[in-house]
Amino acid sequence: MKRDLLTLADQGPEALGDLLALARALKAEHAAGGIPPLLAGRTLGMIFQKPSLRTRVSFEMAMRHLGGHALYLSPDEIRLGERESVPDVARVLSRYVDAIMARVFAHDHVVALAQWASVPVINGLSDYSHPCQALADLLTIQEKLGTLSGVRLAYVGDGNNVLTSLLFGAALTGMALTAATPPDYAPSPEVVSRAKALAGPTGASLQIGTDPAEAVAGAQVVYTDTWTSMGQEAEAAVRRDAFADFQVNEALLAGASVDVGVMHCLPAHRGEEITDAVVDGPHSWLFDQAENRLHAQKAVLVDLLTR
Repeated sequence: MKRDLLTLADQGPEALGDLLALARALKAEHAAGGIPPLLAGRTLGMIFQKPSLRTRVSFEMAMRHLGGHALYLSPDEIRLGERESVPDVARVLSRYVDAIMARVFAHDHVVALAQWASVPVINGLSDYSHPCQALADLLTIQEKLGTLSGVRLAYVGDGNNVLTSLLFGAALTGMALTAATPPDYAPSPEVVSRAKALAGPTGASLQIGTDPAEAVAGAQVVYTDTWTSMGQEAEAAVRRDAFADFQVNEALLAGASVDVGVMHCLPAHRGEEITDAVVDGPHSWLFDQAENRLHAQKAVLVDLLTR
């Protein structure tokens, strides 16, 4: 039976741990000189409603590292749900490729792709979740700190799809995540409830508040994301006002652990949610994190296509 990756909430703690272990092994093999062509002859179809540097390049290079091929399908070529229905796109692509990755606006589109496709579907980003990013984030934290269980992670900013996936990932790995968002930009009650249900077996601690300084106090990792995501451009001015006190800067980091690591899924709007001094400073993990998109996604592809 084919499997998909639509949200980390669909993973169990053991399955997520196995994915991260596979990502570490594939990364080590690549560093040692190359990976066996585990996906030779396989093709990944990539549907993009939103452009992305990291998503496109990391998935294309992941398939190349694994001996396979990636096919880029631009927004104008597909116009998912407009020029052609989502079920029809899913069924047609299933006849041509071995897996589908979709970077979409509406999460319903990736859900429908998975429902109608006969090949695995990977959520490359939706308005609900960003599981591939969270996998790379967890891999990075694990590499830097040697563990995930008990790690104190602070998130400062918008209660968006990235925070949703971090909540699910933290819950499944036993982390202590504290988020600070403006009152009107908190994650939905459904997301928080779902994450806390996942946290039960692992002992993870999840807290949502509105005070950035309180969230980062003693944190080992501080994470932020853009205040205005793609598709929200009309709200940019309002959001800049609402998030003015949520910038990750050197003053905020002074309250965190002395060797705190800083993360951002990129692209960063320097001078808004994060400062140049932090992005380019000694605490920045941003570019290690970006690199790990490649290795985490290789693990997803190998898992879905060979196991």
